[in-house]
Amino acid sequence: MNHADTVCRAQTFRRLHQGSRPLLLPTVWDALSARVFEQAGFPALATSSAAVAWSLGYRDGGELPREELLAAVARIVRVLQAPLSVDLEDGFGDTPAQVADTVAAVVRAGAAGVNLEDGRYDAAGRFSLRDADEMRERLQAARAAADALEVPIFINARTDLFLHGAGPAEVRFDETLARARLYLDSGADGVFPMGLSDPALLAKLCAALPAPVNAAAMPGLPGLAELSALGVARVSTAIGPALVAMQALSQTAAVLWDDGDLSALATSLSYPDAQALFAPRG
Repeated sequence: MNHADTVCRAQTFRRLHQGSRPLLLPTVWDALSARVFEQAGFPALATSSAAVAWSLGYRDGGELPREELLAAVARIVRVLQAPLSVDLEDGFGDTPAQVADTVAAVVRAGAAGVNLEDGRYDAAGRFSLRDADEMRERLQAARAAADALEVPIFINARTDLFLHGAGPAEVRFDETLARARLYLDSGADGVFPMGLSDPALLAKLCAALPAPVNAAAMPGLPGLAELSALGVARVSTAIGPALVAMQALSQTAAVLWDDGDLSALATSLSYPDAQALFAPRG
């Protein structure tokens, strides 16, 4: 993709956060899943770090090599006209300079936005939360990298206090709000309080921040209409689509193996339908 197209997609993606209803971002993992959602009419898409990792044979949580992610992003962007936001987990690096290098690489691959999170996993898979000031430096480096390429990507800063944190919800909320304000002052365009699904707290956070708040589709999260009323600007489908696809394949596999029933392969979709997803477009 050329630079002008990347800039145009980034600008479009930013505007989509300013609508009267939440931007619903379906999460994809390869070119096929991306084209299915784009054909359905979604104006923008996002990757799921977990789904991409699983599709390439890795567990989620920092095990996917950066170069494999970049190759996957390039394949997805190549078949899309819609902008794509890329989940970078913790930025694939221990230092702000390494985060900047990752952001520059994914922007060159055609990304219109990125997710960066303040959690990390060690070699044994144990999670820990980064210091807020450390995350501030990483976000500043990410923004500087995008600015150097003159691409106005949307940086979504994810904080995991509600996903992995402990203690009373109000205490975690106060820390989430403090981190959100710091992250927005450090180059982020939006905030993603992963794991926060309580309607009252979501509304309180949205009211306190002058920027888009992202919610993740998960058990307990209200529907889009209620989320819109709460002030939520963006909703990610998280790992949902990947799990739906895995369940469908698992059910089909079970019928084939247990019963030998080839009718399990019957579908209203056809070979030409799939081919049409990848037909050249002017």
